[in-house]
Amino acid sequence: MLDKQLYKSTNDQLIVKKTYSFIYIVAIFIVTMFFSCTDNIKEVQKIGISENEPVGIAEDINLKYTDSGRVTANLLASKMLDFSNRDFPYNEFVNGLTLYLYDEDNHKSKVVADYAIVYNKTDLIDLQGHVVITTYDGKILKTEQLYYDQKNEWLFTNFPVEFTTDRDKINGNGFDSDSKFTNAQVLEVTGLITIEDE
Repeated sequence: MLDKQLYKSTNDQLIVKKTYSFIYIVAIFIVTMFFSCTDNIKEVQKIGISENEPVGIAEDINLKYTDSGRVTANLLASKMLDFSNRDFPYNEFVNGLTLYLYDEDNHKSKVVADYAIVYNKTDLIDLQGHVVITTYDGKILKTEQLYYDQKNEWLFTNFPVEFTTDRDKINGNGFDSDSKFTNAQVLEVTGLITIEDE
């Protein structure tokens, strides 16, 4: 009888040990599965979208910006690619753009470029290819690449420029100015022609 109880007791201990071992293995498996299956919303959103493809395409854009009910800018473009799915999001204007800017007195200035990228995080616009800015008072800036810092309302480039005012035509290697051209400066001047009054 004692042998049967000892055998039963040993057998029960083995069953208990096996049960604990099984629970331990299942727990490890569940914890491993839990940590290996992360819920990454960005990855889920990217399903079906290649990282090299835009998340959206807009065509025939006529966008007006307003401030206190007054139109401050009007952007025209034939095509925009939206890459907001990137780590460093941007919008690309592959066929160029035309931008009209209006000051407080409703004077209109015009910006034209063959190509442009707007970087959303830094508020920086990179204008490229036959960039021409014509202000309402007749100033004209021509260059192949120009950056516009929207936050600070500042224009700059290190590319060769031609800047025409009512009195001078100035060539140089770089340009720095506020958006109203009140502080315009041609860098490394390579040529200066004074325009004579007729």
